[in-house]
Amino acid sequence: MEFHLKKRPRHDVKVEVLSLESKYPHNVMLYHYPPTDDVHIEEFEELALERLRLLRILDRASTKNLRLLSDEWKEYVSAELTREGLRNYLRLCSVGGGGSKNDSDIQTRRRDYLSHFILRLAYCRSEDLTRWFVAREMELFRYKFAALSSSEVKQFLESNGFEIHPLTEAQKDEVKDGLYESTVGQSVSKIELLDFYKVPFTQVLDLVRGRRCYLKAGFAYVNTLDLVSIVGTRQQDEIEQGLQAAKGLVEEVEGDERISRMLKALHNSYTGKDYTVCRDAAIPIESLDQLSKTSMPLCMRMCHEYIRAQHHVKHGGRMQYGLFLKGIGVTLEDSLRFWREEFTKKMDADKFARSYEYNIYHNYGKKGSMVNYTPYSCAKIIKEMAAPGDCHGCPYKSMDPGSLKTKLASYGLSASAIDEVMFFVSRGHYQIGCGKYFQLTHSASVEPTINHPNHYFEESQILMGNRQKRTTNGPAPAKARVRPDIKGCADRSMLMGDDDDELWRIAETQERAMQSQKAISEAFDDDLDLTEIEY
Repeated sequence: MEFHLKKRPRHDVKVEVLSLESKYPHNVMLYHYPPTDDVHIEEFEELALERLRLLRILDRASTKNLRLLSDEWKEYVSAELTREGLRNYLRLCSVGGGGSKNDSDIQTRRRDYLSHFILRLAYCRSEDLTRWFVAREMELFRYKFAALSSSEVKQFLESNGFEIHPLTEAQKDEVKDGLYESTVGQSVSKIELLDFYKVPFTQVLDLVRGRRCYLKAGFAYVNTLDLVSIVGTRQQDEIEQGLQAAKGLVEEVEGDERISRMLKALHNSYTGKDYTVCRDAAIPIESLDQLSKTSMPLCMRMCHEYIRAQHHVKHGGRMQYGLFLKGIGVTLEDSLRFWREEFTKKMDADKFARSYEYNIYHNYGKKGSMVNYTPYSCAKIIKEMAAPGDCHGCPYKSMDPGSLKTKLASYGLSASAIDEVMFFVSRGHYQIGCGKYFQLTHSASVEPTINHPNHYFEESQILMGNRQKRTTNGPAPAKARVRPDIKGCADRSMLMGDDDDELWRIAETQERAMQSQKAISEAFDDDLDLTEIEY
């Protein structure tokens, strides 16, 4: 008996590979479809922190009461984007909308698109986070949309399926008197050059509320400059619906502990310069008294004065001030000498060596987990809850208004200067209040953006001529620490027979033991401190 195998017809499956140019064709996109790109874990974190820095700049501009898209707002945002090394985003927001085939521009569009969706996973977790994220993203959208020309606006509307078209000249003539009266800040000649769109008034309620459009028979006549109100409504809906959808993915995403930990802590992450290792000249401890008066922020100056007066400080104060000293350039040997000279005024040298020396070595990464600890940022200090008798934390937050005013007056600030600082402090803008304090005490022409005590010190020293400003394009993007994988054997193909199976089981057992030890070590990296119980 013969059998004949009947061959099935072959169907070639063609996988469509889209180029980056076709996936990200425009500077202004509605973030409708989730990206399908493969992203390495390091790039994932880098993109998240990069966009967070961008949104924080917009948040600071809003906090300073700068009107969105005003000349002052644009000048501030442009300067901050340049300082933070985000000139690619500055180009994205200030140069035309699409058509550019430059590799750099296309890569920036990709980073913009991916980073938005990454932050959705972090900011869908609470109403407060969602509200902040939506507000900042809409400011960014308006900033990018404002850079589009009339032809680019038309291209954007067509590519995104907006069923609105500019009025013809005949249609404009029918309502030209109403257009002249409702278009504020434009001459008649400029109004005649503008395109106008007829839409239901319910789509532009913000323009109706501000009397910035012409209404007739239930329709609003909107010019190109205000068209962002129509497009922005749809963009905001897309973002809000996307955040709701992201909530359903949180549990799945949190299956990877690396991503979960990063996303949970993202909003409060420090995104500025790394001050773990000081690359400037060493600071002698003999100059700390003078530097505390001239170059230290209020939080560190008060810590220093407390130590000089009490010759002791609790654990929180030792961590906050000790890491700050390391960051400004105090060496390990000088740090030991500073703390020993102060503490031995109240205790003997043996007690200091037993109870406190380990903590100092530990902060410099010389003992324990051997981690070179990073000085505290403003965000971390503001979160600290200082108990009575503590000197750490942010004084702008922890001190009552009367005590804070008295303290500022004792440092030489006039009544009017104190009022300027307290204006921001009373509204919860502690870092801006610190920046105002810097400007007033240094007679600076520009108020700096303070996000780290060591940044405050560095800017002060540069302004006083003691240090030179490094010409960099901004802080390097943070990258995750890469740890080598632990493998039981390089090549399993060499293992054969009963003896080899036994060797393989031993290798797997050793691998599990090493991974367990590694997990325990990492869990206690930040907690190992023998002095925490010492008061």
